[in-house]
Amino acid sequence: MSRTDTASLQTTNRVNERVLDVCSAVGAFIESWGFKSIHGRVWTMLALSTHPLSQSEVADRLGVSRSLVHLAVNELADFALVRPQSTQRNARYEARMDVWPIITGVLRKREWMLIEAARVALEALRLDLSGPQPTPNSSPYDLRRVEVLLLMTELAQASLKGIFALRIPSSLEEFASWLRKARTFVDNVSTSIAKIIGRS
Repeated sequence: MSRTDTASLQTTNRVNERVLDVCSAVGAFIESWGFKSIHGRVWTMLALSTHPLSQSEVADRLGVSRSLVHLAVNELADFALVRPQSTQRNARYEARMDVWPIITGVLRKREWMLIEAARVALEALRLDLSGPQPTPNSSPYDLRRVEVLLLMTELAQASLKGIFALRIPSSLEEFASWLRKARTFVDNVSTSIAKIIGRS
């Protein structure tokens, strides 16, 4: 084997290792959301690949069993995160890059509802503390801090609404416009945080 071939092989091996690192990192992130690591690993492998891959190719590249990949691909397909190139048994799959609807769907079902529960509880507490007290300053709880926490929940929900409205661009040409919208969103959040700090 020539030096050029050896260098090329080393580069290929290094790139493959880096790809596996990326797959593992995405898998760990997905797992922290309550899903399975293999979902993130399979989707990432398909997303990074130049061409669609068969389930056996994905299994070989990830170094996992084909049955594990088969289950993961079926579940990813149910979420419309991957799609087959044909109806054949050994069809190749490609990743759908527009994962934003799935992410926002999870945020709506989980984070939004958790924040809403906190907001409702704080609103009820604020109303009770705002009412007449038996004696002046008789409550051991600080109404102003309750209002600050309530404002924080409202800010969190406003931030989620901004996230729901964002869409990841499908092409590089659209990225500049998306980046401007994202920057405006971040500026609005920063302004709201400054207001909260001013009230505390």
